[in-house]
Amino acid sequence: MTLQPGQRITAPFLATPAEVKAFSARDGYYHLEVVLEDGHHTFQSKAVFPDQLASIEVLGEGETGPAMDAEDFFLFIEAHRLRLAHQFDPQLAVSVSQVDPLPHQIEAVYHYALRSPRVRFLIADDPGAGKTIMAGLILKELQLRQRVRRVLIVAPGHLKSQWQREMKERFGESFVIVDRSMMNATWAGNVWEEHDDAIVSIDFIKQPAVRETLRSARWDLVIVDEAHKMAAYAYETKRERTVDKTQRYRAGEILSQQTEHLLFLTATPHKGDAEAFRLFLDLLRPGFFGRPDLLEESVRDGDNPIFVRRLKEDMKRFDGAPIFPPRHVKTVAFRLTDGERALYNGVTRYVQEYFDRAKENRSIAFALMILQRRLTSSTHAICRSLERRRARLEELLTLPERIREAREDYLQAANLTDEEIEDLPEDERMDIEARVEHLTIAKNIADVQVEIDELTDLIAQAQVVRAQAEESKLAALRDDILSNLGDRKLLIFSEFKDTLDYLAGDGAPARAGGAARAGGQERPLGKLIEWGYDVVTIDGSMTMDARIEAEHTFRDKAQIMVATEAAGEGINLQFCSLMVNYDIPWNPVRLEQRMGRIHRYGQPYEVFIWNLLARDTREGQILERLFEKLDRMREALGSDRVFDIIDQVLPGTRLDTLIREAIFSQRRMEEIEQHIDAVNVDSLRRTMDEAFLTGLATRHIDYTGLQRETLEAEENRLVPEYVADYFQRAFRRLGGRVERRDGLYSVSDVPYELRRWGQDLTFKSTYGALQRDYRRITFDKAYARVHPEATFVAPGHPLLEAVNATVLQDLAPGASGVRAASVFGDPEGRHEGVLWFVEGTVADGSGTPVGRRVFCIAQAPDGALRSLNPAALWDLQPLDPSSFPPSGGRLGRGEAVEDFAITQVLLPYRREIAAQRDHEAAVKEKYGLRSLDYLMQASNQKILDYQLRQQLGQEMDLALLQEQRALEQLGERRAALEREIRLERNLTVDAPRILGAAIIVPLRQEPPEQSAFVYPERTSEPSPGREDASGYDASPYDADLRDASEAVGMAVTVAYERDHGWHPEDVSAENLGFDVRSIGYNPDGTYAGARYIEVKARAQSGAVRISANEWKKARHFGDDFWLYIVTGASTDAPELHRIQNPAAQFRMEEDIQATGYIVQEAIWRPRAFVT
Repeated sequence: MTLQPGQRITAPFLATPAEVKAFSARDGYYHLEVVLEDGHHTFQSKAVFPDQLASIEVLGEGETGPAMDAEDFFLFIEAHRLRLAHQFDPQLAVSVSQVDPLPHQIEAVYHYALRSPRVRFLIADDPGAGKTIMAGLILKELQLRQRVRRVLIVAPGHLKSQWQREMKERFGESFVIVDRSMMNATWAGNVWEEHDDAIVSIDFIKQPAVRETLRSARWDLVIVDEAHKMAAYAYETKRERTVDKTQRYRAGEILSQQTEHLLFLTATPHKGDAEAFRLFLDLLRPGFFGRPDLLEESVRDGDNPIFVRRLKEDMKRFDGAPIFPPRHVKTVAFRLTDGERALYNGVTRYVQEYFDRAKENRSIAFALMILQRRLTSSTHAICRSLERRRARLEELLTLPERIREAREDYLQAANLTDEEIEDLPEDERMDIEARVEHLTIAKNIADVQVEIDELTDLIAQAQVVRAQAEESKLAALRDDILSNLGDRKLLIFSEFKDTLDYLAGDGAPARAGGAARAGGQERPLGKLIEWGYDVVTIDGSMTMDARIEAEHTFRDKAQIMVATEAAGEGINLQFCSLMVNYDIPWNPVRLEQRMGRIHRYGQPYEVFIWNLLARDTREGQILERLFEKLDRMREALGSDRVFDIIDQVLPGTRLDTLIREAIFSQRRMEEIEQHIDAVNVDSLRRTMDEAFLTGLATRHIDYTGLQRETLEAEENRLVPEYVADYFQRAFRRLGGRVERRDGLYSVSDVPYELRRWGQDLTFKSTYGALQRDYRRITFDKAYARVHPEATFVAPGHPLLEAVNATVLQDLAPGASGVRAASVFGDPEGRHEGVLWFVEGTVADGSGTPVGRRVFCIAQAPDGALRSLNPAALWDLQPLDPSSFPPSGGRLGRGEAVEDFAITQVLLPYRREIAAQRDHEAAVKEKYGLRSLDYLMQASNQKILDYQLRQQLGQEMDLALLQEQRALEQLGERRAALEREIRLERNLTVDAPRILGAAIIVPLRQEPPEQSAFVYPERTSEPSPGREDASGYDASPYDADLRDASEAVGMAVTVAYERDHGWHPEDVSAENLGFDVRSIGYNPDGTYAGARYIEVKARAQSGAVRISANEWKKARHFGDDFWLYIVTGASTDAPELHRIQNPAAQFRMEEDIQATGYIVQEAIWRPRAFVT
C-alpha cells in the first residue's frame, strides 16, 4: 500500500482519524507523518511495520464518520474563542475588571507598557492619576494572555492594605501580605514559593537576611509602588567612579534579576539628579539610556520604550473635561487664649531644655518632638501625652535599675530612618512612638523625680486649659468652616488619636488592647458629637474591614469623618470634596498625601482644603508664612500645583528642620522668614519643572485615536450577553443547573466534572479557587459594581474557565470518536457551504507564540473562500446531522482552506505583528545599542587613562581590573540585546490548525426535492396576546431583489446620518451585529457619541428579523443602538423608520437557543421615528 499526502486514514494505532502529511518506505518499515483530527491538530511521526500497514484504512471523501453534535460543536468553538478573547478584544482587562479607565490610563497600558513582549516599564504620572488601576490592568492583561502566573507587589508599608483591597475589589485578585510573622511561620519552607500572589513592603525585603531569600524564587511579574525609593547615587573621584547603592536599591537589583516582567510606579522618579535617574532606570533595562540626552531625545521623538510621564493639566476625559477639578487651599489663622499661650510656652520650654540635653540620643529627641507636635494638635492631646509620660516615669521610681541600663533604644536597634518611619503603617508608627515616649536622660532617681514634678505642673496647667469652654482652634473650626458646611460632607485630619477622641470620641471606657490611656480613663464625648453632627472615625488601631465599614458609613450616612493618617491606607474618599487639616504635619509629603486622598482620580467636585494655624506659635508663624508664599506663587504661576511640591519649595533645607530650628532658637525667626521670602517665581518655576520632570513628560495624548480604539474594542469584545448565554448553554450541557431570578443567576451546586479543576495546581494558581456554589452571579460589571455581593463572572473567572476547560477536554472532536464537523441552518438563507474555524499562531524566533487567533473562513458551494466574523455561528440554527445526506463531499480535504488561511489571513496577521515588532526593535537599536556603545566607549577611554596613569607609577591595579570587568559586562549586555532584537523580529507562521467545519444549509429556500424546514423563530410579544410570524415571508424569494433592497437601505441610512452631521461608516461585512457605525463630534472637534445602526430593508413593507447576534448587541449598547427600517426600497420613494434602543422597545420571549426574533410591522411601526 502507498499513501499520499492529503489522504484521510484510520488505523488501530491512531487515536482518531488523521490526515497523511508524509509517507515513505524505509529499510524494513515505513515512515508515516500524520495530523490527528482530535481537535488539537496533534502531529505524530510513526514507524509503521508491514503487518501494521495492512490495518490502515483510507477514507474516501464521502466517508466522513459520525458528525459532531451541533450544540457540542458550537460550545467547542466558543470555548476556543473565549480562551483567546484577548486577541479580538484589545482591551480585555477593561472588560473583566471593575474599572472604567480614562484616556491617559488606556494609553499607558496599551500604547506603552504592553507593546513590548517583555514588560519593563516605569509609569511616572503625577499623583492621583490612578497608577494602581494602570498596574492592575497590566497585571490582568498579562494574566489573560497567559504570560503571568506569579506576581509580587512591593509597596511602602502603609500602602500594603490598600493594594490588597484594590486588587480584590477592582480586579478580583486575592493577594496575601508577607511580613515577618508569616516568614517565621514558614521557617521550614520558602514563603515566596508558597504564595503565587503576594504583597510585601520594600523596607521588609531590603533587610539583608530577607533580601537574600528573594534569590530562591522566580516571579512572572513584579510591581513596585513608590519605586523611586530604590535609589542609588554616583560619585566621581580622581581615581574612580563610585556608586552608592541603598539597601532598597540592592533589593531592586535582585527583583530585577528574578522576574520576567517588571513594572515601576512613582510620581517622583527623580529630583534633578540625572545620573541617579539613569541608575534607577538601570533596574528596568541596564544600560538602556547611557546618556541623559538620549532620554530627552526619546521623549521628544515620542518613542521612549521604558517610561511614560503625564502631567495633571494634560489629563482629560474623552469629552475634553479635565479629570482633576480645581483645588482651593485656604489658611484659617487664629490666636491662642492666654491660658493656651502659657501652656504652649511652658511645654515648649520643657521640650527645649530636655532636647538640648538629649541631642546625642536620637530616640529621646524623637520622643520630645512628638510632644511638641501634640502640643499644637490639641490641648487634649498634649494633656494625655504628658499624663502618659509621667505615669511611665513614675514606674522608674520603683525600678531604678532601668535608669542605668546602657542599652540601645528601639529605634536604633531597628535601624529606622525618619523616612522609613514615615513609610510604616500607622499602627506600627504609633507603636514606635509609644515605646520611646518614656525615654529619659535621667541618670538617677532624683533626676526622675525632678522631671516628674515638672510634668505634674504642666499637666495641671493643661487640665485648666482643657476645662475651658472650647479651645481657640475648635472655635475657628466652628466659625470659619462648620458654619458654612450645610449638608455637605467634611473630612478632618489629625495626626493623633487623642485629638480624634477630643473631636469625635464616644465617651466609652478605654477598650482592652487599645491605645494606652492614663488611668484607664474614658474617651471624652467628642465636641462634634456634642454639637449634633453625625460623625465617623478612622484610626490606625482599626482593622481594614473596620476602616472599610467606616468609609461606607461616611459615604452613606455620616456627615463628618475625623481621621488620622490611616484614612490614606486602603480607603477611598473621593465622594468627599471638603477637608480640614486640624493639625499640620511637619513632613510636607504627608500633607500632600492628605490632599491627595480627595484631590485625585474619581473626584467630581471642586476641592476645598482648610489649614488651621495658631499665629502665636513658632510652628504657626512659619507655616502661615509658607502658605502665604505658596498662595502668591499660585496666583503668579496660574497653577495650584505649588501645593504638590511643598517639600521642595525651600531650597537647601527642609520644613521640619526650619521648625525645629525655630523652636530651639537655633535660628532667628526673622532669618527663617527671610529664607521663605527668598523664594521667587522664577526659582519656583524651575523647581516645579525639575520636580515634575516637565522636560520628560509626554504632553500630547491622542484622545480621538484612543476614543476610536475604545469604541472598536467595545464593538469586537465578547459582550456580557454572549458570555451569559454561552455559560448557561455549556453549564447545562455539562450536567449543571443554572437558575435565573431578579436579573441574577444562581448555581447551587457546581458539578464534580468542573470542581476537579480546582484541584489542579496550575489552574488554581492561574484563575483562583473554585467554589462549590455561586448563589448570586452576574455577567454585567456595571451591576456588580453597584452590588458587590454579586459574583462578577467574565473571562478569567475560575467558574467560567472551568467550564471552558471541560468543554475543550470532554467535547473535543476525537474524544468520543466523532469528527470536527457538524450541520447548521441559516434562517436568513444567506449562507450555504462550509464555515471553517481555524486557529492560527504567529511565533517569534524563540518559539514563543506572540499572537494566536480563531478565524472563520466561509467556503461557498463553488469553492470560493472569504473571511467571516466567527460570531456568525450565533445566528445559525444547530441541526441534526442525520437529517441531511452525507456531507463529506462538501468538506473535501481542506488544503485550499489551509492555503487561504496562510496567505489571506495569517500572513496579514503576521505583517500586523511584524510592524509593531519592527518599531520596537528600531527603538531598541536607536537607544539601547547606542547607549551601550557609548558606555563601552567611555569604559575603553577609562581603561586607557588608567593604563597611562599606571605607567606613570600610580597604583591603578584594582581600578583597572574593575573597569575591565565592567567593559566585559557591557559587551555581554550588547550581545544579549542584539540577540533579543533578532529573535523578536524573526516571526514565523505555524501551520493553521483546523478546529472544525460547520456545514451550512439555507433554511429560507426550499430544496427542490425536500419538504420545507420549519424554523421556530421567536416572536416579539405585544400586550396583550401574541402575533405569529406569518408577516415574515419564509417562502422562496428573489435574492437579487433582497440584495438590491439592502443596498438602497444602506444608502438611505448613510445619507441620513451625513445630512444630520454624523460620520457614518459601513461595517456590514464585518458581522459585528450592526451595519453602520456613526460617530458624532462637538463643534470643537471632541467626541460627542456613537450610534450603532442595524439596517433592515423591505422592498415594500412587512415584518423584520433581528438575529441573535444583533439582539445581543442591541441589549448591550442600549440607547446607542438604533434599528433603521427602510420600506419601499424597490420604489422611487423609500421611507426611513428609526427606532432607538429596540431592546427596550420590544419585549421578546428570550431564549438562549434562539438564533433570531421576528418583529411584526404592527409592533415596530408605532415605535419608529419616520423620516
